[in-house]
Amino acid sequence: MGFLSGILPILIAILVFGVLIISHEFGHFFIAKKNGILVEEFAVGMGPSIVSKQIGETIYSLRAVPFGGFCKMLGEDESSFDERAFSNKSPLARMAVVAAGPFMNFILAFVLIFAYNAFSGIITPVVTDIMPESYAYESGLEIGDRLTAINGDSVNIYSDIALIMDGCNGKDVTLTVKKTDGQNEQYTVKPSVSTDGRWIIGFTATLKSPLIGEKIEGYERADIFEIMHESFYRVIFFIKSTVIGFIRIFTFNVSPDDIAGPIGMVQIIEDSYTIGLSYSLLSAVLNVVYLASLFSANLGALNLFPIPAMDGGRLVFLFIEKIRGKALDPDKEGIVHFIGFALLIMLMVFVAFNDIRRIFF
Repeated sequence: MGFLSGILPILIAILVFGVLIISHEFGHFFIAKKNGILVEEFAVGMGPSIVSKQIGETIYSLRAVPFGGFCKMLGEDESSFDERAFSNKSPLARMAVVAAGPFMNFILAFVLIFAYNAFSGIITPVVTDIMPESYAYESGLEIGDRLTAINGDSVNIYSDIALIMDGCNGKDVTLTVKKTDGQNEQYTVKPSVSTDGRWIIGFTATLKSPLIGEKIEGYERADIFEIMHESFYRVIFFIKSTVIGFIRIFTFNVSPDDIAGPIGMVQIIEDSYTIGLSYSLLSAVLNVVYLASLFSANLGALNLFPIPAMDGGRLVFLFIEKIRGKALDPDKEGIVHFIGFALLIMLMVFVAFNDIRRIFF
């Protein structure tokens, strides 16, 4: 039993990574097929092949290292005279193929977070209580007000508030709210500091019961449109958080303890699953579903960064080709992608070392 409890989180992590990879590569695969491109291999994992089977013109393989994967297309990295080669398709067709991987990750993130919200309920940015003697109370904020913006930045879901407030540095903020009668009002509020050091406005948001499952006594059920709204903007929230975090990494404005790679992600999944299991099996599963949605949105967003060897880098070159009307020198482009790939490997080694240091030392 002890061995099973130790290996189970790793198996769950492998399953999560597998779903994310298959979704990403299927995006490339599906749009490539739609554009008449010959897909030579669809692989899940990296390294030597464990098992493979050719179906039609494509080899489907499972590889030894359960991180990563690829969709190998004819003419993707070399020139070819075959009309079905990737390199012989129009720039727009190739851009669609490249962008389809991250796009599928965003779709998967939405589906997973929709399931999570449907079973867990949601928190809306509607005021249900106000801290007495707080600046929010003194400003005139009222129960039933729905926050729609802070300092002009849209508030679509409750989590947007924390992301916006994180950058206020204690300065007064302007709240835009929709009143219960539909009118818009603005209030100026001085942020307070929470017990854990966060900048807060000083109100309690509204909890809504799950769409599926047991209703929480005293709380209305969220309807399907509220779940869809929350899920869509939660994916946007994940993407924004990824972009902000990535920028902080490259500007050296983040602690190494806040960076996690595949090893760290396995630990996060294990901790989340274990905590959920202390309540119920459903809670454990929902915690993993939430993380899978987060990781899927992260994967999609990171791949769209304009970094050589990643989908975003390839999109940049294809965009330049579309503007110029002719392709760039493939040898020079290959060198740029090789350098980018080498830098990514170095970053992965650093992140892996950081994960090991944080977890084991």
